[in-house]
Amino acid sequence: MNPTEQHDTTVVVTGAASGIGAATAEHLAGLGHHVVVADRRANPAEEVARELTSRGHRSSAAKCDVADARSVDALFARVAEELPPLVGLVNNAGVGNLKPLEAYTPSEVDLIWSVNVSGTYNCLRSAAPLLRRNEGAVVNVASVSAVHPTRGEAPYSAAKAAVVALTASAALEWAPEVRVNCVSPGFIRTPLNDLLATNEEWLEGIRERTPAGRLGTPRDVAETVAFLLSDASAYVTGQNLVIDGGSVLTNAQMDPLFTELLG
Repeated sequence: MNPTEQHDTTVVVTGAASGIGAATAEHLAGLGHHVVVADRRANPAEEVARELTSRGHRSSAAKCDVADARSVDALFARVAEELPPLVGLVNNAGVGNLKPLEAYTPSEVDLIWSVNVSGTYNCLRSAAPLLRRNEGAVVNVASVSAVHPTRGEAPYSAAKAAVVALTASAALEWAPEVRVNCVSPGFIRTPLNDLLATNEEWLEGIRERTPAGRLGTPRDVAETVAFLLSDASAYVTGQNLVIDGGSVLTNAQMDPLFTELLG
């Protein structure tokens, strides 16, 4: 995919009703692709798709629970039957929590694993024939927590580390027809994170310790995803690209905040 041209192609973005997913859907639609805004929350997904359509972009919404293989199969069956060729998949849907390791219940751990890991696998499996046919590309969204764990996120960190490993495995198996890469965002100013991080002094500390000199935005992630889906990264596969402004280098992560929240 050339990011400067219009395309008679489809890209599916999961977890696209808000935050990084919505920003990624917006950016890819602006590059000329038909973007499927897939999310388990039907109404917000439809709102995002309507907004993109109102701007002259091509977009449609799809209710999809990535943890449910049947729901995922129905999504890609619809894409195959009704939409232009699928050339891109962004596995962004995810869920996490914040509490001490021993405080998680088995059901909470199962939910985190089923959405982050099984959900990514379900989408890869179901989209595989379409992506192979069209020599497409995949970007899985993990987290910097996969390589730099923070307190209170043990199941989430483990799940995202699994996503990084799954990325490498899929890239190896699907080459050379399909490229599969991963992005691991650090602290990104999404509406959800803004609700969590209300301490401006802490945010300023993160900003000062981040080599890039600012906090990340959903657009930062979206543009990196677009690069990894495009022909500009044609010789890149099986990689995990950390998007954190260099904050891991200085330990400018969320650990101080999470330690405070955990008490």
